[in-house]
Amino acid sequence: MVKRRIPLTVIVGPTASGKSSLALELARETGAHIVSCDSMQIYRGMDIGTAKPTPAERAAVPHHMIDVADPGDDYTLSDFVEAASREIAEIDAAGAPVILCGGTGLYVSTLLRGGSLAPDVPDSAYDGLDALDNGRLHDELRAVDPDAADAIHPNNRRRVERALAIFRGTGVTKTEWDARSRLGAPPYDPVIIGLDYRDRAALYGRIDRRVDEMFECGLVDEVRRVMPRRDSTAGQAIGYKELLDAFDGLCTLDEARERIKQATRNYAKRQLTWFRRDPDVSWIYPDECADPVAEAKKLVADARA
Repeated sequence: MVKRRIPLTVIVGPTASGKSSLALELARETGAHIVSCDSMQIYRGMDIGTAKPTPAERAAVPHHMIDVADPGDDYTLSDFVEAASREIAEIDAAGAPVILCGGTGLYVSTLLRGGSLAPDVPDSAYDGLDALDNGRLHDELRAVDPDAADAIHPNNRRRVERALAIFRGTGVTKTEWDARSRLGAPPYDPVIIGLDYRDRAALYGRIDRRVDEMFECGLVDEVRRVMPRRDSTAGQAIGYKELLDAFDGLCTLDEARERIKQATRNYAKRQLTWFRRDPDVSWIYPDECADPVAEAKKLVADARA
């Protein structure tokens, strides 16, 4: 007997492209729950800078995977996948549709298709590796994990070190972790919809306006209140790290605002590069489409027909 796969409507794309608005409209019409797939919306108190749904929006439509960790927590990809998978299963068991919405490509990809979920390893697992040249480092990897050595170029030092540290820290090779992950393929049947703008200037204009609105809505006070550690994941969030620099006198608030706009535009480019590689994404262009909601509903209906 073939196990039923959970149908998911997945909305992806660059920041400020309108993902949340589209997800809300679809959820209102279908009674769906929205599961956030954003690596920064998980943190409590970081509301304005991560463009979380408003309290009114969250009251109108159930949202999940928002405000599940404190800014000082080390919340990993594995933590996210485990928790989000549980939430999706519970929503589906209750008979409600699920909309997955977010722009963190690695989170989306790993949740939908699986991937290596090797645990975090202690810093001590990297001890001594920086003293080895690339050739010797690769030889060390080949001695314990020849399949990984074949797959990773000797000059890709970061990945070679990571593979070695996985074995040192867990006693299990990266190859074995990858195999275990593949055996547990996620039980989903996704229809993936991407949002983008043909006119790149239009997208960048939306990004700039969003940043200005964040400042008007109190982003500076929010960052002062939350003050994530610089060495934490939350402390590296766009909007927070730039304002932390301003608080330390490394730039003015106006300069921080412009840096946030530029960093967000750069992030949007990286998001598009990630999602464009996925042949399963069906793209909608709001600057060319009169009714993106209707187009999204048609894409889902055609895929489920």
